[in-house]
Parts: sequence; structure tokens; C-alpha cells
Amino acid sequence: MTLVGATTENPSFEVISALLSRSRVLSLEPLTEADITALIRRALTDEARGLANLHPQVSDEVLARFARAAGGDARVALTGLEAAVESTAPDEQGVRHITDETAVEALGRARYAYDKGGEEHYNLASALIKSLRNSDANAALYWLARLIEGGADPLFIARRLCILASEDVGLADPQAMVQAAAAAQITALIGLPEALYPLSQATIYLARAPKSNSVKRAYFAAAEDAQETGREPVPLHLRNAVTPLMKRSGYGSGYRYVHDDPRARDEMACLPEQLRGHEYYKED
Repeated sequence: MTLVGATTENPSFEVISALLSRSRVLSLEPLTEADITALIRRALTDEARGLANLHPQVSDEVLARFARAAGGDARVALTGLEAAVESTAPDEQGVRHITDETAVEALGRARYAYDKGGEEHYNLASALIKSLRNSDANAALYWLARLIEGGADPLFIARRLCILASEDVGLADPQAMVQAAAAAQITALIGLPEALYPLSQATIYLARAPKSNSVKRAYFAAAEDAQETGREPVPLHLRNAVTPLMKRSGYGSGYRYVHDDPRARDEMACLPEQLRGHEYYKED
């Protein structure tokens, strides 16, 4: 038995892995702007299946607008063209003059390649984060605008900025986390469209901030040891003697209060015995 299927979505997201692993996947590439332009011209001159009976008049510049905005998707171009023609009143000769403003309004959010639950959502978010990590403020602002104008949840964007502030800036500039957290809080408070200002401010700040992933490296180095020594007992002097029996058993014995005994900082071990001397955090 042969099963043939087609989807406009990335099959990695929409097709179960068991079926995907047994399938041959053929990717269909987007149409070129020239292809889209040809389709639009055909629709404008076709009386039987197109829009010719409505007598539209579209300049080459506006045609180019539809072709660019389609992003290789003929449906976007044709749907937007139809909406533009039908929403334009004819003049005294019955001609409908399609302006650039009408084209933009007709295309709406369709002119942005964005899908909240699809591949483009993750592609755009990845582009934003990687541009920030690369300290490219201009690119980061562009991808931020693509997300916002395409209809992304502003709180999703704010959460991503908060993660990057710690993961990729971290202790190189602790103020970065403050900026990102403030942007997230303000975004939750006021929402769009005004939230674009704190989100843009945080984006610019994070792009310009010095970068360090020392926090990330430190945690995962510690986590690796934690996974291998997950049953290593806590040293007795670090345990809290909350009952008399615990105190008699030596809980807390030998603990040195660093505020009264500054030498404890260097002399009192706080790691399990087999991990003594391990270093996880190292300054850049």
C-alpha cells in the first residue's frame, strides 16, 4: 500500500515520528516573485476564473508589493488581491484602481511569514535570540518587529528575553536581567501596542550588553556531578540539627559562622568529600 499526503506545515511538527520515519519527504520550495507576479497577472485578465470582470487596474509597483508579501505562497497573493479588488469602489468608467495603501490593508498580517503554532514561530524566535547573542542590535530589532507585527504573543517574547539575559549575558552585566524582567512586567501590565517600547528597549540593551555564558556553564558542570553523585550525603557540619537526637549524632558539629570567623570562607569545605576541589564557576 502506498500513502501519499501533503501538508503546508513542517512534517517534523505535524506528522507522528513513527509515520515520518517510514516516509520519503519531498520539500516543495516557495514560488519566486516572478512566478507570483505571473499568477497575479493571469488572475487580473481571466474573465472566467479570475477578476477581469471587475475591471481592476494595478500598477507594476503594487503588483510587486503583492509578490513580495506573498513569501512564495500563491494563496496569500491571490487572496490579498481579491480582497483589494472587491474592497475598491469603481470609478465612473467602472475601473477599480488598486493603490499601494489598499494592497497593504488587504494583505493584513498575511504579509508576515508567521504562524503561532508552526515552524516560522520557532524560526523567528531563534533568529531574535541568535542576533541578540551575536550583539547585533539592528538584526535583533528587525526580528523583534517581525514577531510583533506578525502577531506573536508579547509575553512569549518577554520570556525569551529574560532567559537570554541570564543565559547569554549573565554576570557580565547583571543589570541585563533587571532590564528584561522590567520589560516582561511592563508588557504584562500594559500589553500591545505600547509594550513594543519596553520590549524594544530591552532588546537593544541585551544586544549591546557584554556577553557571558559562565552561569550556564557553571550550572551544567555542577549538574553533571550531581547526576553522578546524587546519593552523596551532606557533610555533617552543614546539616541543621533541628532535634536533640540530630545534635547528638553530630549534625552541625564543626560548622563555622563566616561572619564571626572570616577564615571559614577558605577553610571550611562545603562540597561532599569526593567532590572537594571541584570548580564549576569560573570568571571569564
